[in-house]
Amino acid sequence: MLILSCPSKLQILEGMLKKCLPQALGIHGTVMNINRGNPLGHEVIVDSWPNFKAVLSRPHRKVASDDSNCHINTYAAFYHDLDAYRTLALDTDAINWAQSIQIQGNQQGILQVSQEAVTTKNVPLSALPYLTYLHPDPNKLPEHRLDPSFTMSTLNASHVDLVNETWAYGGNERSRRYIASLVEAFFSFCILDPNGQLISWNIMDHAGAQGISYTLPSHRGKHLSAVIGRALSMRAHSAGYPVYGHVAPSNVHMQRIQERRGNQKVSDLCHYCIHGEI
Repeated sequence: MLILSCPSKLQILEGMLKKCLPQALGIHGTVMNINRGNPLGHEVIVDSWPNFKAVLSRPHRKVASDDSNCHINTYAAFYHDLDAYRTLALDTDAINWAQSIQIQGNQQGILQVSQEAVTTKNVPLSALPYLTYLHPDPNKLPEHRLDPSFTMSTLNASHVDLVNETWAYGGNERSRRYIASLVEAFFSFCILDPNGQLISWNIMDHAGAQGISYTLPSHRGKHLSAVIGRALSMRAHSAGYPVYGHVAPSNVHMQRIQERRGNQKVSDLCHYCIHGEI
């Protein structure tokens, strides 16, 4: 087990992971953020270098100071060899199993190892599968004209409470701290009504995905999410990030929207393996 802290090695790793997309989307996006200022304070662990077989990102210990916050205590994983990942996850101190954590990745073995941890580490598990959609060229995303009475802007600290209240996994102080960190650190776009009130938004998360998107019910059907999604996709693409996001398997409506916008569904599910309470 090695903590990869050398900037030049992290740049090399980013390039290596780029060649492993889409399976390495989560860890690749996390490493990109580490290499661009590391605003959330994450670090990277590999089983060996440079010919690694498993790689894992985690928050620095001082960042993961709240044992109960799985939104902050988030890991991303990728492996070339499942046994190497199993050893890294279960037989070293790479993962702090005493905390509420989440581990994400687009490989079935990541879920498998988390299932094994239920017994070997005596921890609970809530496994949330998501479909991953990747857009090859955001320049081809459909364009919609925004009502001139509305204003395009970016999220700020004054918007955090509403974003937290409407997020499916939000509504508490732990999620609020996580959302506040995203708003401060990453790309976001939002739309304000004529009174300057927030009505629609989208924000990139710690893994480079378009993570938290929402439009108030009274303003749906106006293509606001498409306008914001295109703006965020273009911004991420111009900075070198893959343009991707996740959709619940049960959300058929959103899947159809993704396909109409030209997004391509990745064959592998993204597994969010949550050990502890959400």
